[in-house]
Amino acid sequence: MRGRTSGSADQDRWSRKDWWGVVLDSPDPHALAAFYSALLGWPVWVPDDGRPEDPVGAALDLGEGVGYLSFQRNDAYVRPTWPAAAGQQQMMLHLDFEVEDLPAAVEHALELGAVLPDHQPQDDVRVLLDPDGHPFCLYT
Repeated sequence: MRGRTSGSADQDRWSRKDWWGVVLDSPDPHALAAFYSALLGWPVWVPDDGRPEDPVGAALDLGEGVGYLSFQRNDAYVRPTWPAAAGQQQMMLHLDFEVEDLPAAVEHALELGAVLPDHQPQDDVRVLLDPDGHPFCLYT
């Protein structure tokens, strides 16, 4: 991409300038960050320069690489409909997470506040909805 220099695998991740990520809208980005942090075991990123918590967003620290999962406040956020329905808010994307034990992973997500919709299109995948209604998939 023009205007972007790719880092190298041996370069310190914090010195790189080729970060990329996914940002989910949320009416409460800190609560959604806490949900995904508990689900995935990735800590919520905290700036080390003494800055206060960002009132409009939060991000998870994946601990390696230069990818991130972030959450931004959107007071006009409308929950998507799953499964999709004509004339209703559509999902813009969904997250996929590979697991080894699908029933255990689904149980964990439900304990944290996810919802398991009736519509499940595949046997080895479970579509769940996070607390804000974003679909995400757990698969083996």
